[in-house]
Amino acid sequence: MRDFDRTAEPAGGAGPADGNRFVVQRHRASRRHYDVRLEIDGVLVSWAVPKGPTLDPKARRMAIHVEDHPIEYADFEGVIPAGEYGGGDVIVWDRGTWEPVDTDDPLKAIEDGNLHFDLYGEKLAGRFVLVRPRRDDGKQWFLLHKQDEHAQPGWDAEDHPKSVKSGRTNEEVAADPDAMWHGDRPAARAEESLRRPRREIPKWTGPSGDELEALDSLRSKGTWHVDGQDVALTNLDKVLFPGRDGEDPVTKRDLIRYYATVAPVMLPYLADRPLNTHRFPQGVDKPGFWHKEVPSHAPDWIRRWHNESADPDDVKYYIVPDSVATMAWLANYGALELHAWTSRIEDVTRPTWALFDIDPGTDTSFDDVLVLARLHRTALEHLGLEGRPKVTGQRGVQVWVPIEPRYTYAETRAFVQTVSKTIGRAVPEMVSWAWNKDERRGRARLDYTQNVINKTLVAPYSVRPRPGAPVSVPLEWDELDDPDLEPDRWTVRTLPERLAKAGDPFAPLLTLEQKLPKL
Repeated sequence: MRDFDRTAEPAGGAGPADGNRFVVQRHRASRRHYDVRLEIDGVLVSWAVPKGPTLDPKARRMAIHVEDHPIEYADFEGVIPAGEYGGGDVIVWDRGTWEPVDTDDPLKAIEDGNLHFDLYGEKLAGRFVLVRPRRDDGKQWFLLHKQDEHAQPGWDAEDHPKSVKSGRTNEEVAADPDAMWHGDRPAARAEESLRRPRREIPKWTGPSGDELEALDSLRSKGTWHVDGQDVALTNLDKVLFPGRDGEDPVTKRDLIRYYATVAPVMLPYLADRPLNTHRFPQGVDKPGFWHKEVPSHAPDWIRRWHNESADPDDVKYYIVPDSVATMAWLANYGALELHAWTSRIEDVTRPTWALFDIDPGTDTSFDDVLVLARLHRTALEHLGLEGRPKVTGQRGVQVWVPIEPRYTYAETRAFVQTVSKTIGRAVPEMVSWAWNKDERRGRARLDYTQNVINKTLVAPYSVRPRPGAPVSVPLEWDELDDPDLEPDRWTVRTLPERLAKAGDPFAPLLTLEQKLPKL
């Protein structure tokens, strides 16, 4: 089937003669396509299907007969370096076994231009046909699915984008590949492992039912034993937030309960990071103030970080939240908003997040904000970067992109600035670069200046100082299309239900360390 002296793909070792594996790999090279590969006589006989295979019996998919691939390639998922044959990212989109139909010699059927076969995969199943029009030079074929019990009208491969091997998308694999394929090496050595130890995320457990009952049973003040610590609580019935839409006001007790129960999900964004707090000890109806220094009366069990490079008049010690008890203490302290640094204390000069902040202008509608957010998604996809949006709990949307802690703040800021300016040029009528809001003529600003040490954005799941206690909530990209989405949709009362149903959309980003592409 293939002359290994001429092909750009390496020859593999001898495979089992009776092997009957099949694999479909979703491959983003110069153009996205699906590679359908059938194991025959120790190689993978292959067709590139631009629109992907389908279970729709009325659809006819063009399939280009390409070079055989070695058996070793069947399980490959990762990236092929740019400039090499097939450069791009690859996922194992489907796999299983196959059987030829009405022939004992599938190679002869292929030579004759008509192969019927059954697939037994995780996504694909049933009777398929590969047929070659006689007028063609032999490379262009058509792939069809027969009308059988597995047929599904309208079935589209693009509606099922995740790998059956890892559960990841092409975009996620491109951003953090586990392997690289080198086509200039023998197949047995062509796959290079890129796996590196992923950062372990500690697991926290929220307060038990008994602990929450104990919180509810306290009078206006008392000691709450939670997470193995005694936390002194005061003014528990003080109203911190007026109610919204006819709801009851939110008290300090409510805030403590919220931060303690959401802590297992929120602490991964705070742990190992210095914390800035926006405090409203008298409630959001009174002016708040920023607080960074650890107060002298803070319990000894609260973790601290000493900023040894601080100037004489700068903050020397920061709180580093690492426990449910610390979250309860912060809430009691009137720290309504929590803003963690984007770098960790192990090296505070190297951020682990690149932040895009869509700051609405006075004339910017939320629909305008969503348009700008979707443009960020397009830009990240073009750059091969994984990120997620987050509603701020006020008017805007932020986009968080995890990065390797190898770049300085200046390098990170320069990257975000270039991307933001490019997005802004696409919709100049919506964006202003003026610093002061009164100079923006009501337009939004794409604020890249947040990428500076000790200049922070509100943390995921932090409360905002508005009536009803709205929360800044991470989203999946497709949630931007939800007609009910509002930037302050979720509050301390409704957020737990969302977490129970949808989980944390930012969770896949926590162990993802991406290189910033050169622009």
